[in-house]
Order: sequence, then C-alpha cells, then structure tokens
Amino acid sequence: MYGAAPIRRSEGLHNKQRSKMVTFAPCVGWAALRYWTQMSYMIKSFLGLACALFLSLPLLAQSNDDILFTVDGKPVTVGEFRYIYTKTNGEAADFSEASVLEYLDLYERFKLKVARAREMGLDTVSALQQELEGYRKQLADNYLIDREVTDQLVRELYDRQQRDVDFSHLLLTIPSNEPADTLAVYERAQQLLREITPKNFAEKAAELSQDRYSREQGGRIGFVNAPLPRGMHRLEQALYEAPDGVVFGPVRTPAGYHLVLRHGSRPAYGEVEIAHILLRKEDEGDSAAARQRAHEAREALTNGVPFEEVAAEYSEDDKTRNQGGYIGFFGINRYDKVFERAAFALSEDGEISEVIESPVGFHILKRISHRGVQPLEDQRPLLEAAVRQDTRYAEAQRALLDRLEKEYGTQTMDANFDAYLAQLDTTFFQLDATLPAPAGDPVLLKIGERELRASDFNDYLQRNARLRASLERRYEADGAAETLFEGWTEEQVKAYAEGQLEDKFPEFRALMREYREGILLFEATKLEVWDKASEDSTGLQQYFDAHRDDYRFGPRARVIRYEIAAGGPDIQEVMTYAADHDRESVVEHFGPESVSSSEDLFEADRLPAGLTLEEGSRSAPENKVSTGTQAFQVVAEVLPARRKELQEARGYVIADYQDQLEREWVESLRKKFTVKRNKKILAQLIES
Repeated sequence: MYGAAPIRRSEGLHNKQRSKMVTFAPCVGWAALRYWTQMSYMIKSFLGLACALFLSLPLLAQSNDDILFTVDGKPVTVGEFRYIYTKTNGEAADFSEASVLEYLDLYERFKLKVARAREMGLDTVSALQQELEGYRKQLADNYLIDREVTDQLVRELYDRQQRDVDFSHLLLTIPSNEPADTLAVYERAQQLLREITPKNFAEKAAELSQDRYSREQGGRIGFVNAPLPRGMHRLEQALYEAPDGVVFGPVRTPAGYHLVLRHGSRPAYGEVEIAHILLRKEDEGDSAAARQRAHEAREALTNGVPFEEVAAEYSEDDKTRNQGGYIGFFGINRYDKVFERAAFALSEDGEISEVIESPVGFHILKRISHRGVQPLEDQRPLLEAAVRQDTRYAEAQRALLDRLEKEYGTQTMDANFDAYLAQLDTTFFQLDATLPAPAGDPVLLKIGERELRASDFNDYLQRNARLRASLERRYEADGAAETLFEGWTEEQVKAYAEGQLEDKFPEFRALMREYREGILLFEATKLEVWDKASEDSTGLQQYFDAHRDDYRFGPRARVIRYEIAAGGPDIQEVMTYAADHDRESVVEHFGPESVSSSEDLFEADRLPAGLTLEEGSRSAPENKVSTGTQAFQVVAEVLPARRKELQEARGYVIADYQDQLEREWVESLRKKFTVKRNKKILAQLIES
C-alpha cells in the first residue's frame, strides 16, 4: 500500500514576481506606470514576501511606534519605515547610515506627494475609493485562509519532512458507506487494539490485515516521509506524533481503520541523483545470463571504461541507456526497497555500486549527487500545492470557520429562521422564483455586532439559484434552505473576519496603507507631472530645444536583405546584379516570385553579422536547408551622425521632461510641506 507506491514530487517554479513591489513609490516615472498596470497580477504573490518580511523583523531597542519623521505634522513611525525599507531592499537592507539615509530621502519624497494628493482631495474621489476597495478584496479573499490555514499546514508538513518514520500497520477495510458497517469495523479495531502488543503485532497483521501488500511482511511498511498519499494525512499526523514501540489507533483513512506500530525514525534521507545500468531477467531461466552480463559490465567499469559508454553498450533500460543511464533525483518509496537501499548506501558522488538484484533484473548504480531537505522558502510552492490538493486543507478550513464562528459569537435567530422556513413552498426551487420576505425583514443571523436579515439571505439564494434548484431532488424546501443557510453563514463569517484583518494582522494593515497611498501618489503624479509632460506641447518643445544635443543618431546603415526562393536564380548572379542596381531594379529584374527584399536601418554597433559600416559591404550567402531558400544582405547607404528631431526622439524627450517636472514638483512640495526628522530615533535606527 505504501512501500511500492511512489510518493512523487513535482518540480515547481518559485514565483519571483513578489519582489520589491513598492520600490517605485518614492521614484515616480514610467516605472510607476508599468507597476500599476501590473498590480492585480502581483497581489497574490506579494503576500508571502510581505508577511515573511514583517514577521522576521528583529526586536529593537526603540519602539516601532516611535515617530521617525513628520510631513506637515503627520507622523511616520519607525515600524512603517523599517517595514518598507526591509521589503524594498531585501538582503541589502543592512541599516547602514548611507543606506538608511538614501532610502529615507526617497520615502520622504513619497510622503510629500501623498500629502499633496490629500490636499487635492483625491482621497475623497469615489472612483479611487472603489479602486482601493477592489484591491482590498483581492488581497483579503485568500489572506485569512493563507495565514490561518495554508501557512500552518506548510510549516507542519515541512517540519515532518525532516525525518523518515518506520512503521507497521494492520488495516481493516470498511465494506460500505453504511453507518452500521463503519461502526462494526471500528468496534472490531478497538477490540484488536486491546489484544495486540508490539511483540505479537507482526503475527496478528499477517493473519488479519486486509492490506495485501504489507500483510506478507507482518504489516511492515518501512520508512516513509511526509506527505503520505492523498487522504492519508490523519495517519501521517498520528505517525509523526506517536511514541516508538507503542501500538495505537484506530486511525481512520479512506482505506479503512489502521492499527499502527511505530518502530522508530531517522533524519530524512532526502533525495539521491542516480544513473544505472540494467540487465533484465525475463524468467528464472534467463537470470544466470543476465547476471553474467551485469558482472561483465561491472568489470568494464573497474577497468576504467566510462559509465556512459558501458550504459550505452550493456543497459537494457531503453529510456536511459543513451543518456548515460541517467534516472534523476528520487526519494524513499519511489522504487523497489533493494534498489532504494543500494542507491542511498552510496556515500560519495561518483561512487559505483556492485551488482544488485531487484525484481526486474540486475543493476549497477552510480551516485551523481545527493541533496537533503531543501530550505523552506525553496520548498514552499511545492508544499503549498501538496496541502491544497489534500483533504487536510478542507478539514483545516472547516476547523478555522468553526473557530471563527465561536470567536465572533455567531448566533442564528432560531425563532425568526423557523418563521422564514415555514413560509416556503416548492416554488423555492425555481430559478426565477421571487423569494418571500417575512414581514419586518427579521434578523436571521448575528455575527459580532453585525445583523443579517432575511433579505440578505434572499440575495444569497438569488446569486446561487442553480445550486438552489439542484437541491430539489434531495430535499423539501425547508431542508434545502437549511443546507444553504449553512453555506451562507460560512460566507458571512469569512466576510466578517476579512473585515477585521487590519486590526488582527499588522502586516495587512501595512499592505493596505501602501495601496492607499500608492493610488493617491499615482493619481497626483498623473495630474501634475505625466499629463503635463505629454500635453504641454510648448513646454516640451522648449525642453527639447534646450537639450538638442542630448538626442542624436550615431552613424547608421541602410541595409537591404535579399531572399532567393527555392529553385530561383543562382545567388552569385543576384549578388553581382545587386552591386550595380537599386533594390527595386533587382526585384523587377529577377521577378518578385524569385527574389524578395526588405530594408532596415541599423546603428553602427548593431549591424548584422558580416557587414561593416561601408557602402557596398555585403554579407556571405546564407543557406536555409529546411526551405531551400538563400539570402544575403548589403549596405545600400551609410547615414552620417546627426541630431534627432523632436518627433524622432519624442518618447525619450517626454520621459526626460517628466523627470525634470517631477524634480521641480518635489522641490515645490518641500517648500509647501514641512518635513521634520527625529534625529535621536534616526540614530537608533541606523545603529540597529
């Protein structure tokens, strides 16, 4: 059941998008615009980094509530600055004087722009408030589950992966889903638990276990590592928490009820990277010949023949023989136990085993490398995928919602709900039904200080009309409504909990501050810098005239590329003709069906291979075997260096003009809003 079945792991990509999400904030420009257009995509991946950084902050001599500086009297605390400085600078956040002062200047500029946005009344614009609420919803949707469920399960699974556990079990399967059958098997397991000891466990398992694989070994599974196969998380939890040498259970899994004996544990083997040579044995009559061939291969290796060559000559594993016998990385319980033990017994990279025998044949193994359990952050994407695909995830979510219902004092108003149910009839199941609302729209549910009424429940039922209609086969109207009421209650409890995120999680509060101020900064900068730069044609022209020499073309070449179709004229003939004729004449002479052309301008340092900055310079012929076509390129004209006109440099000019306007804007803001630093607190921050 476990020993032969692999516990597979798939490679994953760590999401690099999470880095430096607010780096742009103090440095307004085109980078900011690109950032905001991508914000929705980055929200989810950013959460992990922001939380990790916030939780990893060191304990400080000063309080995070100490005021580091003020802008127009509005405080910025040490905690806020430390959070954003650490997140933005990552591993380079060394709190050196130069680094802190540089970023403090940038963050002060950011806060000046936010102050200006508030002065402009942008924080009261409904469209911007709706935008912020949209970002908050995206952040909050899975934040609570990630923090309270996913992170905990990932950490738990990673901790378990540090050790392999050795165990035996006795399995009693359940013949049907009938409660009576389940109870009977459970009672049988309880009876056996009283009879079985560590000493007689193997005997009892061999006699009674319904796991055909392990029964022949007295129930012995051997060493396993987390996660166990899908649905086995309860057995996994019991194994990792149980003491050695004690029979325990029964543990319920989809397979049935397990009685378990944990023999011991060891540091996790990790994964080994292996190449092998295989000589197959088809039946007993062929075993001797295969064994002999295997020993011949081993002798060749002893005589210094490279492993790859021996694999290519001898190995009968068609998938690996031409790749040097390479199998790749694998952990425990992926292959046969004999094969596994031999692979992990190799103690050095490059070490080669003696001939070993497995059920499929004779092997010679070569260790390429070994790796232990990788750091948590490297493993996190794989572990998150593993827990989300497992039933442990749904159970943990259910437990969280149960806890939140108790924490917030969730209360169903039974009398009002009974009255609501009493008025329902079979029209309840119709997709377009007009759901009745009791007089006075009574309160059906209380969560904390929030009251939810019959009309709120009806809105939920209308949004889930198809689900409501699908329940007609199994329920009367009141039973269906009760079932849906449970789902509505869960939805409302989660929504209520999400409304408390700023109070419960300081890092979420910090995220929302970043988004709130980022939206204000973006809009203020758009109005006072970006729009002006693109719309102020007079100012743009004046800026360009003052900086003409900054925008120049270097020497360039006008390059013509000729392509000769398969079966067309000889390429040398075309090259000779092109030397004395222009592009149009060449194509007309040979015919557009035989010779085509294209033209491009290239800077001197970006000329195609084989060309020089000289008129008439010609590349060597190119032959495309797959299509039968041929091609060459020729420099038709060399253009001297010159200054660009505004239309030719418009994008660059606008960007530079924006930078100038932004600098002038910041200077005006420094004069308008007073910035005061707390030098004592700043010194303590630098010393930390």
